[in-house]
Amino acid sequence: MKLFADYHTHTRHSHGRGTVEDNVLAAIKIGLREVAITDHGPANFFVGIKRPETLDKIGKEIEVCREKYPEIKILLGVEANIISIQGDIDIPQEYIKKLDLLLVGLHTGIITRDFRSGVDLIAKNWVSRFSRTLKKEVRYNNTQALISAVERFPIDVVVHPGLKLNIDTPKLAEVCFRRGTALEINSSHGEKTFEFVRAALKTRVKFVINSDAHRPDDVGRLEKGQRIAEKLKISPSRIINAE
Repeated sequence: MKLFADYHTHTRHSHGRGTVEDNVLAAIKIGLREVAITDHGPANFFVGIKRPETLDKIGKEIEVCREKYPEIKILLGVEANIISIQGDIDIPQEYIKKLDLLLVGLHTGIITRDFRSGVDLIAKNWVSRFSRTLKKEVRYNNTQALISAVERFPIDVVVHPGLKLNIDTPKLAEVCFRRGTALEINSSHGEKTFEFVRAALKTRVKFVINSDAHRPDDVGRLEKGQRIAEKLKISPSRIINAE
């Protein structure tokens, strides 16, 4: 299996350490044909882009790099945050239209749409660590939030599903298959994602192996994710950045 793209990388525009050009040069050095710049959406407390308009600035930097480095395909993306059980995300529709790639994930360190959503997505998930009675409820809520987002928006990839918050993996995977949304095998988290991938394999959903790089040196470092795919004998035909 050969991986030709990394669709999940961060820059200084959120909480990465390098510039857009740094990530592009790292991708070229490692031999990738495609790379995406996918900084955190603005609802991610402390580490997200300051506002959606920052995507315009990132887009301009990408255009400069496209002129300088025509040998690689550079995509404008974002790692959007789900901010309600109803699947709302923190990227306005007018900016979704500008993106080449829309990644979405569940995170707890976010500013939710409203107080009720904060209780459902943050407080209850935190309390459920100590309360068995809440575990079933938060699992349902987390899964429903992801499913609603996938059904409402043109999401290309659900990032690190099941890693941050408990979800019903097969249920989400079935919806992602119908919508043409890939589930991420996240190389930064390695074996922590193994059971999620094995559960999702029961469906026909496709996967993508990404680095989730926060440093240029980590762009294209996909070995941990690739080992999971090989250990589970996933066909390259089910991995969108494999050949």
